[in-house]
Amino acid sequence: MRLFAAVLPPDDVADRLAREVAELRRLPGADGLRWTGRPGWHFTLAFYGEVDEEAVPELSARLARAAGRTPAFPLALSGGGQFGRGSALWTGADGDLRTLGLLADRAEAAARKAGVPMGEHRPYKAHLTVARGGGRRAMDVRPWVRALQGFASRSWTVDELVLIRSRLPRSGVPGEQPRYEPVGRWPLGGSG
Repeated sequence: MRLFAAVLPPDDVADRLAREVAELRRLPGADGLRWTGRPGWHFTLAFYGEVDEEAVPELSARLARAAGRTPAFPLALSGGGQFGRGSALWTGADGDLRTLGLLADRAEAAARKAGVPMGEHRPYKAHLTVARGGGRRAMDVRPWVRALQGFASRSWTVDELVLIRSRLPRSGVPGEQPRYEPVGRWPLGGSG
């Protein structure tokens, strides 16, 4: 199973982002980007890659403990940026980024303790990918980054950690998106 841990924005925040993305897609050259679909909008906390199904119960138990030890916290979508030379366009986060980073560290540690190989640890950078570059060529996404600078959603309380399975496209149809399925949800400490 291809798995990752994530924080999901609530529906009304995703609605706000959808309106912003619709505006971004009107900019010249937008058809050169691969835009992520709404089901793919999340803050990845830890990417686990392919995980044996036998390891999922242990990983789930450890994620439940990590969630229970982390308090609920405020978060909002804010601004924008890019990775690499146009390989990804994203909106960032505002709010309690310290606790978001702590939850990401705990989600990674949960996997390591469950025996899931994680590779090299990298500092957490909160981002929600809205588009990817157009393939092998670098694309200048600065116009979209500039357009996102003033973007902000309302603040919401992050109150759960979600384990998500991603199923990569297999049809070969251009523009087909991965499918995302929640495998487990755990309340953050103090959130019920």
